[in-house]
Amino acid sequence: MTSRTASRWAAPYAAGPVQARVILPGSKSLTNRALVLSALATGPSTLTGALRSRDTDLMIAGLRGLGADIVGDGTTLTVTPGPLHGGAVDCGLAGTVLRFLPPLAALATGPVAFDGDEQARRRPLGTVLTALRTLGARVDGDGLPFVVHGGGSLAGGVVTIDASGSSQFVSALLLSAARFEHGVVIHHVGPSVPSRPHIDMTVDILRSAGVWVDSPAESGAADTWQVAPGPIRAVDRVIEPDLSNATPFLAAAAVTGGVVRVPAWPLRTTQAGDAIRRILDQMGATVQLDDAGLTVRGPDRLQGIDIDLHDVGELAPTVAALAALAATPSRLRGIAHLRGHETDRLAALAAEIDGLGGRVTVHPDGLTITPTSLRGGCWKSYADHRMATAGAIVGLRVAGVEVDNVATTAKTLPGFADMWAAMLAGDPVAGPGKHAR
Repeated sequence: MTSRTASRWAAPYAAGPVQARVILPGSKSLTNRALVLSALATGPSTLTGALRSRDTDLMIAGLRGLGADIVGDGTTLTVTPGPLHGGAVDCGLAGTVLRFLPPLAALATGPVAFDGDEQARRRPLGTVLTALRTLGARVDGDGLPFVVHGGGSLAGGVVTIDASGSSQFVSALLLSAARFEHGVVIHHVGPSVPSRPHIDMTVDILRSAGVWVDSPAESGAADTWQVAPGPIRAVDRVIEPDLSNATPFLAAAAVTGGVVRVPAWPLRTTQAGDAIRRILDQMGATVQLDDAGLTVRGPDRLQGIDIDLHDVGELAPTVAALAALAATPSRLRGIAHLRGHETDRLAALAAEIDGLGGRVTVHPDGLTITPTSLRGGCWKSYADHRMATAGAIVGLRVAGVEVDNVATTAKTLPGFADMWAAMLAGDPVAGPGKHAR
């Protein structure tokens, strides 16, 4: 039984090994990419298994406000493109809405005003807006709030950007580029682009819609992506389960010596969350993937890890929680870019682990976490869904942890607290719109 005091959620403590079967809702990253492409396609598309969360609902509302017809209140959505027009977009705290919709708005007829949550005003954005100006768009402002003055078309062409702050800068331009008059050629200069699997996901979904894309992997041209102008084919899609949202549940098996199974885990995927299999294996868990799905069995003693998370930074809060509960120290590297996420995740993780009696050293590119005997207390979420789930993981082994504003998990996983409680009770666990059997 879980309880709430004011905005604090008493994270359940696990008295023994967790045993659970978890069925997850669809991937946020895939859902929002598919929504954008479907709104620009040549005809109607149906998405099955789409995630319904705050981030995806903001994307749906933004696209509807610009002229797309999107029908469906559940996880099956039919998207019918319409003439794009001016309007207003509420980005909330969704990076995909904040960055993916301005290039689409440049194709609209009329001004499109963007705004969002207070925290979103601190998220890096200038790279996308500057690139749009280079490609022929008129944009007022360099961050939220801003206005894109859509002219009905965009010239496109060649643009050089520094995408070291977020892979979403590249994906944002790629997704709409087939509708630009000259397509786009993107040259990245600067430190390496983080979260490369997310760009691979964008390239993959574009190609599935018949869009010609050239990426560094094929061309051999370092850090250059090209999209040719042309139609975007309407595609009916089944959205994969969200593998990043699976990681807290798999971590529960790892820290309690339990067993968690996730059916329908894809054998091949571009989702960054798939890297959790390798991470848990290195920390001592037994990991098995087959046609039935993924099974993780936790070890007697969880080991620390020295790992570069540059390409899978979204997993850093989960890995940090695991490291705080491990038997030996951990070093998490390559994640300086997490300072520009929903919050400064490096500072937040250090503050919250230290606040429970832990020992964390912050480096320019990451964290060193030395396990100690942790105590209960308040774990702040900073309105960051992954910070909230990290606190829940710690609470499994540390009595008395209270997560502030666990409701922020609705950003990508509505009903998380109830799913977590069901896992601890040994009941089947299913996300919204899913039915455990």
